Amino acid sequence: MMGIEMKKVTLLATALAMVTGSAFAADMPLKALKAPPAPAFDPWDIAFGGAIMNDYIFRGVTQSNHKPSVAAYFEPRYNINKDLQLYAGVSAESISFANRAAAEVDIYGGIRPTFGAFAFDIGVWGYLYPGGSCADNVLTGGIPGGGVCPVSTTTIFLADGNVMKKDVSFFEVYGKLNYTINDNWSVGVNEYYSPNFLNSGAWGNYSSVTAKWIAPSTTFGASGVGMYVSGEFGRQWFGTSDAFYGTGAGTVFANGIPYKDYNTWNVGIGFTYKVFTLDLRYSDTDLNKGDCNAFTSAFNATGTTNVTPINPGGAGSNWCGAAGVAKLSFDLTAMSNLK
Repeated sequence: MMGIEMKKVTLLATALAMVTGSAFAADMPLKALKAPPAPAFDPWDIAFGGAIMNDYIFRGVTQSNHKPSVAAYFEPRYNINKDLQLYAGVSAESISFANRAAAEVDIYGGIRPTFGAFAFDIGVWGYLYPGGSCADNVLTGGIPGGGVCPVSTTTIFLADGNVMKKDVSFFEVYGKLNYTINDNWSVGVNEYYSPNFLNSGAWGNYSSVTAKWIAPSTTFGASGVGMYVSGEFGRQWFGTSDAFYGTGAGTVFANGIPYKDYNTWNVGIGFTYKVFTLDLRYSDTDLNKGDCNAFTSAFNATGTTNVTPINPGGAGSNWCGAAGVAKLSFDLTAMSNLK
């Protein structure tokens, strides 16, 4: 009997322990499941794209004689972290210069640090214009060639009195700052400097301020179409060119032209859809036709009444005047669009 009673007591104690343990277990928090591992950080990315436009305008001045132009770019990027990016790139645009250069080819690189709402961009930009020929004039001295270019089978003779070097390649150092106010508004400042703008011998300095408003994403409902309005106001300063562009022996500027500083501005509206952007923009400067001709060496300058101190011949160019630009472009990044 004693053995039977002991077995009953043991069974009862075991049952109580199981019940008590279950009750305590119900009060204990469940152990959290392990979160899936975060995707590995890939610092490399590539941006690329292209565009077609009815006019290639650079700081208010046409680079394509107010004719259509195409462009493309390729830009590898390395993200040191989410707030610091290194980049290098190459781009190309079709142009129409007096020296008949084949195209503009840009090689650039820099660093983009971000501090909260402030985004910086600091780098070097090289502008290359391969395939050019020396462009002389047929007026100076009344003989073919004004003695500026060596006369050869490749020399271009311009009937409007202008001249242009065979190679007008140059580089600039630049710094940009963009401040994002909120989801809709951002403003920026830009600074570019070249010790030899367009290989003319004259230094160049360009500064500008920008503003952009992005419409709310619901503006066009669920269509996926976005919209923005943006504008820029800038000023281009110049030094004095070398004697190649001088106004002629015996003149005030025989040894070089002090190019006219000018203001430029543009304002436009853009529409985005996925990787595509349609930008419609108005651009203008305050350069008159005479000073524009002296600066651009336009091959189609006309007239004799646009006389200025740096443009004694009086030919005028419309390359610096008002222009409307329609540009359709696409832009992709490998990490965002090609996964």
